[in-house]
Amino acid sequence: MPPPKTELELPPDTDVLIRPLTERDWDTVVALEAGAYTQDGLSEGPEALKSRYYAGTCFVLEHEGRVGGYLLALPYPPFTSPDLTRAEQAGHPSRNLHAHDLVIAEHLRGRGLGPRLLTHLRSTARQLGYERISLAAVRGAHVLWAQLGYRAHPEVELPASYGTNAMYMSMEVG
Repeated sequence: MPPPKTELELPPDTDVLIRPLTERDWDTVVALEAGAYTQDGLSEGPEALKSRYYAGTCFVLEHEGRVGGYLLALPYPPFTSPDLTRAEQAGHPSRNLHAHDLVIAEHLRGRGLGPRLLTHLRSTARQLGYERISLAAVRGAHVLWAQLGYRAHPEVELPASYGTNAMYMSMEVG
């Protein structure tokens, strides 16, 4: 069996731009997050979501001049994850970058844009000197994340707010 892919080579998508998240993007980001997670009880609400913002590691995907997806990542201690029911109160100096949330608008799914955002995050993490990227895979998505090179850590207990089918995962930035 071939080793898992860690860097995806995706064809260029000229109608998509990845750029840093700005204040004007929050209404759309909050709406995308609510649409993606409310039905499963995983939506954390605007205050908690905004508390995960960290300059330089949070991005939006822009399509035809509108936000069509986002990725929030913040430095966080390895083998821990933010509780979805609480806002962050302070920064966490860490060489681990936690990919907290990634959502692609429904009409843009299936185009490889999620992996494109993750490739951008990994490149940014490398440039900024992070050693690892971690995440909490929800709704059984650990199978997808494993295909992208993330390793499951079933021994790590996640906050109950992630649901029963969540898994902590990580990869070296390399």
